[in-house]
Amino acid sequence: MTSDQAPALWPFISTPGLPPTGAQMGIDQLSGSAFHCDPFGWTLRDDVPLTNPNIFSFGKPGTGKSATTKAFCLRMMDFGYRTLILGDPKDEYEALVNYLGEVPITLGPGLQARVNPLTLGPMAHGWENLTREEARTRATIVFSRWLTLIRGLVGSQKIGQARVPFGPTDEVAVKTVLAQLTGYSAGATKIVETTIPAVWNALNNPTPELVRDCRYPSERDFLDGSRTLRDSLSQLVTGTLAGLFDDHTNIGIDWSAPIQSLSLSRLEPLGDEAVGIALMCLNSWGRGMREVSSAKDMWISVRDEAWRQLRLGPEAVKSFDADLRVSRGVGGQSGDIQFAVAHKPSDLLSAGDTGSQAQAIAKDLLHLCDIKILHGQKPAVANELDMLLGLGQMSRDIITGWAPQGKGRALWQVGEQNYKVQTVLHPLNGH
Repeated sequence: MTSDQAPALWPFISTPGLPPTGAQMGIDQLSGSAFHCDPFGWTLRDDVPLTNPNIFSFGKPGTGKSATTKAFCLRMMDFGYRTLILGDPKDEYEALVNYLGEVPITLGPGLQARVNPLTLGPMAHGWENLTREEARTRATIVFSRWLTLIRGLVGSQKIGQARVPFGPTDEVAVKTVLAQLTGYSAGATKIVETTIPAVWNALNNPTPELVRDCRYPSERDFLDGSRTLRDSLSQLVTGTLAGLFDDHTNIGIDWSAPIQSLSLSRLEPLGDEAVGIALMCLNSWGRGMREVSSAKDMWISVRDEAWRQLRLGPEAVKSFDADLRVSRGVGGQSGDIQFAVAHKPSDLLSAGDTGSQAQAIAKDLLHLCDIKILHGQKPAVANELDMLLGLGQMSRDIITGWAPQGKGRALWQVGEQNYKVQTVLHPLNGH
């Protein structure tokens, strides 16, 4: 039999070792050798079954998720990578940011920092020199990103116990408003960046053209038909997150720095839902800023506390799904690694009812991350792990038995290969 088949009958034969390239993370307990992580390098090799470089890290609190994430980010800097923390709800990364000589950008009520989730980003550069076809392609990408975000923001709101629906009529209204506000519908040679308050105001005060294009018989019919849409968007303008994402971006990201972090710790008193909405806005903004990045401009985009966004309903899950795909970039040339962190895989299932579209999309998110780091979990989640990942009894025992006994212990799934890894931190700084 082949070496791939042998471990099935002789389980003491370890999984084929990975090449010693990339960040040295710790020790592979099954083989006794050093364990390295090289996401993009793995995707280029025929002997490592990887199709994308993205990472999903799961584990209950206190199992070493954050330490492993920080160690990976720090050690990958030796290979030309920088790190962007797209929302740090608990300032987990503040010490690392300070260690590298940077200061986190703090967002919160009463602070000056603003982030416009409807940013044009690098897509706006050189717009006036584009051909009609090139301009149409860029507009499609930008408007699609904006529409996905707005769908997520609207769908995160509730009427009673149900999420606010976002139907085809709402989509037509939002797309029409965006095209008008940016000047795209008027054939402008350079489109103008807009904001969520501008969209909200345009919907509250519809022009005759907007009413006509949305096929409403009158302004009153338009206002009646778009009430839930307008009320949902108002939460970012007048609600608990007012003043954070309702104006043009005024923060400066140093793209030459080793790390940049956006802190959301000031939002913790507002609850999980507010933090989840803020993460959705930052993730979409980050997607826009990295949409046309090149393979030589390599960043690790950390999406911490992802479960908070995934619990905001189907549209929020779709938004997160779209943001993860930014690692492929426009034309598949991006050099970004998406690193998502959550408590447990079943967080994905909380997006909707059993068997719902949201759950199906959430499960598919795992396929956008070919690398899974599974830290310690309680035995109660074993069935959920099996259902989502098809682990098998030996892997379940590692996650629920060995891994919880020490921080930094995890089962690493690299494609279809499993590795029992103990992360080793530096004795001086913990990374």
